[in-house]
Formats: sequence, C-alpha cells, structure tokens
Amino acid sequence: MNTKNLLIVAALAAVIQTGSYAQTNAPTPDTTAASAPVHVNKALIPVKHQGARTDLVLQRAKDAPGNYDLEFIGDSITQGWEGAGQNVWQELGGKYKIINMGVGGDGTEHVLWRFENGQLDGIKAKVAIVMIGTNNSNKNPDGTDTYTDTDILEGVTAIVNQIRTRQPDTKVILLGIFPRGNAFNPQRGRLLEINQALAKLDDGQYIFYLDFGSQLIEADGSIAPAMMKDALHPGEAGYRIWDAAIEPKLKQLLGQ
Repeated sequence: MNTKNLLIVAALAAVIQTGSYAQTNAPTPDTTAASAPVHVNKALIPVKHQGARTDLVLQRAKDAPGNYDLEFIGDSITQGWEGAGQNVWQELGGKYKIINMGVGGDGTEHVLWRFENGQLDGIKAKVAIVMIGTNNSNKNPDGTDTYTDTDILEGVTAIVNQIRTRQPDTKVILLGIFPRGNAFNPQRGRLLEINQALAKLDDGQYIFYLDFGSQLIEADGSIAPAMMKDALHPGEAGYRIWDAAIEPKLKQLLGQ
C-alpha cells in the first residue's frame, strides 16, 4: 500500500475512533421518571364538619362536664341513638350516665377536629364507645376513592390514640364498622378488611375491639329494611342488637 493510501486509512480510523469515543462519553439523557406526588392522608387532618349538630355536641359537653359512665363517639349511626334508637337510649340512660357525641356525616378528620376543639374537655368517662369510618369509605362522584383503606385505618387509630391521651383513665370499646348496602358489595368488603386491622388495636387492657356486624345481616348477606331501612342506618332493632352486644363488656369494665 502506498503512502497516500496509508494516510487515508489512518484518517478514517481516527474519525471512527473519535466518533465512537464521542458517542460513548456523550451526556446521558435524563430518563428518570418524575417523582410521584406525596400522598397526604386527609383522614388525619382535623377539619370542622359544618353544621348545627357539630356545634350542638360541642356545647353539650361544655354545658355538662363531669363524670360519665359512657360516651358515644361517631357519626350519624351514633347520632341515631337519639332518633331511631331513642327508646333504647332512654333505657341505657336509666342504667348509666351517658353522653352522645355522634355527628351525622362525620369522618375521622371531623372527630379529630372536635377533639381539638373541646369535645372531650371536662368530660371524664369510664368507657368510650367508638364507631367511625364508614363515611370515609364513600367514593367521589367520579368513582375514585377519597381515602385508601390505610388512610381510614390510620384515621380511626388516631381517634383511639387521642382518647387514650386526653382521657387516660377511659376504657375504649372500639366497634367494627357496620356493614352497609343491600347485598354484598365492594364497599362492604373494604370495611371488613379495615375491621380486621382495627381488631389488632385491642390490647386487653384499655382498648377492646367488638364486632357484631354479622348480626345486622341476613343469612344470604342482605340487610333487611327492618334492620336498616336504607341499608346503612339502623332502626330500633339494630340499636337493640348494639345494646345487647356491648352490655356484657360494659358490666365487665364498669365492675358490675
């Protein structure tokens, strides 16, 4: 090969080598995926549920502080002791000194707000009966979940912990969230899964988990109108089941 050809080959080799080197060491494009948005558990962020009932139960506690045998904490199902369950409530009132802190439409975040704004101040109850979380399990209009199951679990747990902190001598009966819907449905399934985790809060000393939801449904899984006319809120029959279910534990905790 003559000198001219050798020079051409050498030049081509240099170009190839330089190109390869440049490609190997070129800046690597940033292919890192955008960071996922941080999840905020709204079930833990206290917010006021606007309405007269919220103000009423806060004022109720302020106007009548002192010792109670039982305090009921929850949403419209607990509020319903004064509605469909009023006959049973009067019977309970004949045996115990009781106060109702149920507010229709409340989720865990609303109960936490009430705690921060005086709901338990001045109240010394021997036993708190808590059922909350069904409203947090509702879906948005577009069918998405506002809260995950973990959100709801953490919200209910925060309520129990707040009671233990604010009322250290109070025993807590934590109720499993009631079944809802005319028949088997995904929302009811979610609540069952949450209840399974809530049961783990039972420490046998200050917190006692109790679930009698199976007594509210029929053998085929349906909910009879006589039990819950809207498949959510108990009628008097439901409150009688509730009363009978907690009575043995109340006798134990109250030393009767």
